[in-house]
Amino acid sequence: MKLIVGLGNPGTEYEATKHNVGFWVVDAFSEKHSVPINKPSKLGDISVLLLKPQTFMNRSGSAVVRVFEKFQMTVSDLIVVQDDLDMECGKVRIRTTGNAGGHRGIASIIEQIGSNAFLRVKIGIGRDPHQDPADYVLTLFNPADKELILDSVQRVVSAMPFVLEGKIPEAMNQTRLQK
Repeated sequence: MKLIVGLGNPGTEYEATKHNVGFWVVDAFSEKHSVPINKPSKLGDISVLLLKPQTFMNRSGSAVVRVFEKFQMTVSDLIVVQDDLDMECGKVRIRTTGNAGGHRGIASIIEQIGSNAFLRVKIGIGRDPHQDPADYVLTLFNPADKELILDSVQRVVSAMPFVLEGKIPEAMNQTRLQK
């Protein structure tokens, strides 16, 4: 079974913030493919579980490790969708390993599962050099950036079946920004 974890913070006050784009992807994927959240399901021949941790970003790893233990998963089963401050708004990257890069949700997952060798789908949210990053990620998108992000979410949703099949080059082609 593959576990797709969208990172974000629970609660209506955080729904539309930059830090919740992982949740947006899981919601859009669930809707497009009729895959329920928090319940194992099938997408074609692949078993998949969608997760939106309700532990707040800094403790995302505790939710992931509980699911790992319950379903006897390994790090190769994990796909994490996250926001990335250090990428241009709307840009998407897929990485098969790496450090947390300052992202506390990723750091929590690495700490809890004891590995950084899991697949990440990163969506750029940009950065404001005049604002503390911890505050910036909890702000709303301006209208132009929100349009870029919503397009990115749809590109990631379209790419996710390739990701689930391990076809990373094909997935990366799906996530390229069309100009």
